[in-house]
Amino acid sequence: MRKILVPTDFSENAFNAIKFAIDLFKYEISEFYIMHAYLDEIYNHEDLVEENDLEKVSETVSNASKTSLKNTLEAIKAISPNPKHTYNIISAKNLLIDEMDTIVDGKNIDIIIMGTKGKTNDKKITFGSHTLQVIKYVQCPVMAIPENYKYTQPKHILFPTNYLIPYKRRELKLFCEMASTYRAIVDVLYISTSDKLSLRQKDNQKFIKEELHKNTLNFKLVNSKHIINSIYQYIKENNIDMLVMVNTRHSFLEDMIYQSTIDEFGLNLDIPFLALQNIKRY
Repeated sequence: MRKILVPTDFSENAFNAIKFAIDLFKYEISEFYIMHAYLDEIYNHEDLVEENDLEKVSETVSNASKTSLKNTLEAIKAISPNPKHTYNIISAKNLLIDEMDTIVDGKNIDIIIMGTKGKTNDKKITFGSHTLQVIKYVQCPVMAIPENYKYTQPKHILFPTNYLIPYKRRELKLFCEMASTYRAIVDVLYISTSDKLSLRQKDNQKFIKEELHKNTLNFKLVNSKHIINSIYQYIKENNIDMLVMVNTRHSFLEDMIYQSTIDEFGLNLDIPFLALQNIKRY
């Protein structure tokens, strides 16, 4: 059974991510956890003036969270009465990252699917602060869905890599099964000024071939120093409809996140983005 966690702040972007998740796994027996963490909302509430107001405001926000989650669940069942899917709603007086970590570990979540932005919806950025925090810190694959993205079956997936990291089987198995369901073609893209691979890189390339054996793989090389521009150009020139990258030390994605370049890249990204986490989980 596939286990999917979808956080929501009850925005249109969040519900769009829920609809995407339902469509993406429509052929799989899946259990969805729709979660709202509201601790920040309590402390940012307009009625919280002094400490004596805390209990009353907490109760107000908690009740609103539970009501909105029930309404969300009704809306989900109305648009997708899929017998393969079961749903759980979680209202948590907690911080988003802390609650997601708890659910990921406790429920053995396979993947998190969320919108790239929430209620704030700043047009100047693609990845909101919550999405970036989840990609950085939560030990689980994260798929970010762009604002207003309309679901299409993933048929052509781009997987950029420098072959410098030993990937985790659990993560690649998720990727493999997700792509093979739709018979998607996967382009494994190596961006470098040299076309030669070290022994370590060759071993990691072989591992990718073995773990993605159900998929049609095309191994590509782009001679360039500019990773972001090369990925974006490849997406546009090859009609890519999903981007998959790995977040770990010495990866392309780590360089982008920690050098604050991911929004420079993301401004032009209008397709789903799956960040795999290179962390051992059982």
